[in-house]
Amino acid sequence: MRLKKYTDYALRVLILTGSKQSDQQTSIKEIADSFSISTEHVRKVVFQLNKLGFIKTTRGRNGGIRLAQDPREINVGNVVRLMENDFVLLECFDKDTNHCIITPSCKLKHALNKALQAFLQVLDDYTLEDLLANKEELRSLINLD
Repeated sequence: MRLKKYTDYALRVLILTGSKQSDQQTSIKEIADSFSISTEHVRKVVFQLNKLGFIKTTRGRNGGIRLAQDPREINVGNVVRLMENDFVLLECFDKDTNHCIITPSCKLKHALNKALQAFLQVLDDYTLEDLLANKEELRSLINLD
């Protein structure tokens, strides 16, 4: 199972934003610089996370980015499901493009689907708060001190 960079970046944005002190905001530039990601990639991820209600963005001189929800309320499995636009592991997972001749008898699709559901179920057991359990170490690694 491999997540897209978009999802990876979204989780990093949430972790960095959640690592801030409650009265602090972050910026697209700070996130991009911290993780060596282009500001355009970060901008797109921040736009989507804002649209989904995970973060709040404020424009202007005193603007910035902060969590819109308590870290206990942000479920990692939910974030992954919303950020990934598909979970097409094999050709046969997509009815529109599937040309595999063994699909009607193949058990692999069912096994992989079961594995995918187990993968997502494990992520459902975690919140952003769980990912921030070592907040001070994260702050040090991200250079937020």
